Amino acid sequence: MRRVLRLLLLATVGGATLSAAASGAVGVRLAAVDTAGYPEVRVTVVAPSGSSAPQIEENGIPVTGEQAVSLAASKSIVLAVDRSRSMAGRSLRNATAAARALVATTGTADDVEVIAFGHTARTLSPFSHTASDADAALSGMAVDRVSGTALWDAVVLAAKGLAHAPGTQGRVIVVVTDGRDVSSSASFQQAVTAAHRAHAAVYAVGIASPDFAPAQLRALTAETGGTFLQASASTELVTLYRSIGRTLARTWQIRYATAARPGDRLRLTAVVPGSRSSVRVVRLAGASAAVPVTEPALLSRSMWQSKLAPLVLAGAVGLLMLVAALFGFAARGRNWLTARLEPHLAPAQRRKGGTHRRDARALMKRLFAATEHTFADVKQFRTLQRMLARADLPLLAAELVYICLGSAVVFTLLAALAGGSAFMILLFLCIGVSGPVLFVAFKARARIRAFDDQLPDLLTTIAASLKAGHSFRHAIQAVVDEGADPAAKEFRRVLTETRLGKPMDEALSDLSERIGSKNLTFALMAVTIQRQIGGSLAGLFDMVADTVRQRQQFARKIRALTAMGRMSAYVLVALPFVVALAVTALNSAYMSPLWGTPTGHELVGAGLAMIMFGSLILRKIVTFRG
Repeated sequence: MRRVLRLLLLATVGGATLSAAASGAVGVRLAAVDTAGYPEVRVTVVAPSGSSAPQIEENGIPVTGEQAVSLAASKSIVLAVDRSRSMAGRSLRNATAAARALVATTGTADDVEVIAFGHTARTLSPFSHTASDADAALSGMAVDRVSGTALWDAVVLAAKGLAHAPGTQGRVIVVVTDGRDVSSSASFQQAVTAAHRAHAAVYAVGIASPDFAPAQLRALTAETGGTFLQASASTELVTLYRSIGRTLARTWQIRYATAARPGDRLRLTAVVPGSRSSVRVVRLAGASAAVPVTEPALLSRSMWQSKLAPLVLAGAVGLLMLVAALFGFAARGRNWLTARLEPHLAPAQRRKGGTHRRDARALMKRLFAATEHTFADVKQFRTLQRMLARADLPLLAAELVYICLGSAVVFTLLAALAGGSAFMILLFLCIGVSGPVLFVAFKARARIRAFDDQLPDLLTTIAASLKAGHSFRHAIQAVVDEGADPAAKEFRRVLTETRLGKPMDEALSDLSERIGSKNLTFALMAVTIQRQIGGSLAGLFDMVADTVRQRQQFARKIRALTAMGRMSAYVLVALPFVVALAVTALNSAYMSPLWGTPTGHELVGAGLAMIMFGSLILRKIVTFRG
């Protein structure tokens, strides 16, 4: 008798369920209305299976310009699974099995992310088109060893991930838990706000337990357009997840721009041909109501939330104050040399350029002079001066410093305007600072290489002049007259310094330090010793020229023998950067966890460190120093 009654009860419940499903299949349900992004209104509609996009009417008038996204076509799903200690054993196994079943039903255009939350919430698998990534994360999920349930933190973390999802995809958060929130740093209202900002619908599955409190989960799903389902045991999760999958397959997310004003009452109607319509009445927030603050358009939110933001901001403010102080000090007096020479200049020459242009130029000169005087004893500053002299660029070291600062500001602003993460902004900052210096270093190396190529012929020319009976000064003059730059220009400077009273040995020593060529240093050292102790300079120059030529031939032979190793090093070092840029350009969503998450930043830093270490080893292998 009991068995018969049980069968009748099951039949009654099953019939009621099928009736409800049938009524839902032919009807339309306007699940939620989100007006937080005013003037944009977002509407979530559950329509019959196989129907076209619902038409939205505002106060009886069909809206225009709406954008409808079917969650059956493409969507970004975040699965947030409770792994707190209360889920230990069969509950967690059933929850992960049900979630894996839901992942298996997703399409190839769907992105799935997995989040686990216990006493804290963390991402186990970032967004991926491949279901195997989420399946692997779910299969390896273990119970948290620390007690606590950070439910609202999980919702906020999921919403932050969905905020970077493509704008054409629907956004869904599916949460399963058997308890109430006890360890979140975020509140319920912050979770609702985060879901609204991400334009995500929250679907929650609650497992009945002594600590379970479904009221707030019901409110969360109602406000975001999702559905709350409750299971009496974890064994029912597979059925409930399948129900969510079927609901998502006939859910539409529609957005449009409303012409209503704040404080107006909207009567929204969702209409699908052949089905009953659904009506919901909402009121737009008034002008006095709190309007949600959108994130700045100039700098992304990740920039302001980064740990480096206070340091960068303090450095920028300090730099601006320093520049302002230098301008203030420089504006107090006129340049002393200009003031002394101005009375002796012709009137036309004094008027040349105009007063404002002269004042601006004089102010810049005073600023550069003050910077040169301030950092004159700094080793790195002297290195920049020596590098500019070797590159033969008409710049002061202070001018190069300000060029680097300006380049850093431009690159940083470009990265910020492009919406890059804090790591990308910092990377562009480093590129902007080092770019001009690397260019000067490249020019300096190219000029030293050109000077080294000219050195054997230059020494032979000096030897020939000495054999013809000319003095050492006239031999250098022959190099200046017959040679090519950069050798002719550098030796012309040597002759000019000697005419101004500097001894020849000091002028040649300055030349060696200015050029930085080891072959030139070797040759000038031999010449200086020979001039001091006496002997045939012509024979010495022939011997030195032959030695330098042999050294260069030996160096070229070494470069030829190590060409394959050097090319392999270049390819191995450049390959990760080229592949990263190519994949980012082809599929930015796939690479977004690498560029936009702390774990990704750690991986990038570790990769750069290993690349630098490997490049140093390869450089040591292919470099020969005799």
